[in-house]
Amino acid sequence: MRKNRVLIIAVLVLIAGFFAVSPTQKAKAAPDLPDSFADLVEKLGPTVVNIYTTQVVKLKNSPNEFFFHGDNELPDLFKRFFGLPGFENRAPGQRREMKKTSLGSGVIISSDGYIITNNHVVQDAEEIHVRSSDHEEYLAKIVGRDPKTDVALIKIETDRSLPYAEFGDSDKLRVGNWVIAIGNPFGFEQTVTAGIVSGKGRSIGHGPYENFIQTDASINPGNSGGPLFNRAGKMVGINTAIFSRSGGNMGIGFAIPINMANNVVSQLKEHGKVIRGWLGVLIQNVTPDLADQFGLDRPIGALVGEISEDGPADKAGLKPGDIIIKYQGREVVQMSLLPSMVAQTTVGSDAELIVIREGKEKKITVTIGKLKEDGVVAGGSESKLGQNLGLTVQELTPELAKSMKLDESTGLLVADVEPNTPASEAGLRRGDVILEVDRTPVEDMKGFNKAMGNAKENSNILFLIRRDVFTRFVVLKKDFPKP
Repeated sequence: MRKNRVLIIAVLVLIAGFFAVSPTQKAKAAPDLPDSFADLVEKLGPTVVNIYTTQVVKLKNSPNEFFFHGDNELPDLFKRFFGLPGFENRAPGQRREMKKTSLGSGVIISSDGYIITNNHVVQDAEEIHVRSSDHEEYLAKIVGRDPKTDVALIKIETDRSLPYAEFGDSDKLRVGNWVIAIGNPFGFEQTVTAGIVSGKGRSIGHGPYENFIQTDASINPGNSGGPLFNRAGKMVGINTAIFSRSGGNMGIGFAIPINMANNVVSQLKEHGKVIRGWLGVLIQNVTPDLADQFGLDRPIGALVGEISEDGPADKAGLKPGDIIIKYQGREVVQMSLLPSMVAQTTVGSDAELIVIREGKEKKITVTIGKLKEDGVVAGGSESKLGQNLGLTVQELTPELAKSMKLDESTGLLVADVEPNTPASEAGLRRGDVILEVDRTPVEDMKGFNKAMGNAKENSNILFLIRRDVFTRFVVLKKDFPKP
């Protein structure tokens, strides 16, 4: 009986102790939730700018297009409704010019007016206007652009010292960290949204160097080029893309890691272009089936399919069948991460690789080469056409065909299609296999480049492709006007 009383007293003491914990102590035990971002936003807001560009585009009238005479007397409401400002008396088929504007965001990174934004915000722009948070207007010039990472550096001239954002370390971001996005969605200036890092190392099929931060902080059209900040007020990303079926936010946004953007910006500032590292390998993703075949406990790394002769990897002793699982101490979780890692490596420097060969780990040191931008991209397997077609292709090997469950073992695999280009207009998709160019069969990169070189300068190009189990012809129009 006495033991029971002692037990009851002990339990009561524990309960009393729990309720005696101060609110402050309870708060410390609770998750680290922010009370407010207001102070942070007040400090960071002036570093974010609104960017709007103008360009003149030529549009061809449709025979079925409506025409209005004396349209200068039309109310602006009708002009906006029909989307055809500046009507004139034109015959069907006659080209007309229209000024197109685009909206985006940017972030000031130096007191003397250097600004980071997205390449797609300023490409083809005839004029770039920048509006600061205090409504000062500036004309900006392009210092350099890098379409492959969608990063651009612009500059405004001013006599005053500007507030600027400080760079953080995007490699230290963890899934679940709080982040803040500031930008101009749909033209609403200085809009602030908050959320968490939803994922890292995302690939969305927009280019060869993808390592996106995924966030659920609301990002919409107009946020492009704006910054993503961590809770310490350091910039950790550049907002660049959204996943949406409606054109609006669906809780999935993507940002370029600031470490990658900083590397690109530094080179644009110094050289006006980006010099990338080159490894000289053809790589493919490690599927669960391949992981099982190679004795891995999980599908990870980049499987080496082919090696460029006399390239950096060849000289270092890499072999087909090696699986690269670490690069410079960083885990290669998936194949798509390796090209961006290699591209950011200084040309001529040594990079340490950890590979799985015949079930055992092996350390290999590679001296990184320089990527020829009109040849093979970092990672080694793809070729970028030099005819502004918006198409990236790579050789289809038996190993790659097997991993993608394709019937062909030769041909050219479409690795990437850029939006608003002849390739996208023709309907080409990532994963298509090019069998012929202008009725000439192509089996490898050499044959493909030869066939492309034989194409007439101003003529369209006829491709025979296979998609799934069907073959079809598509025509790439070289004079396709960009929007």
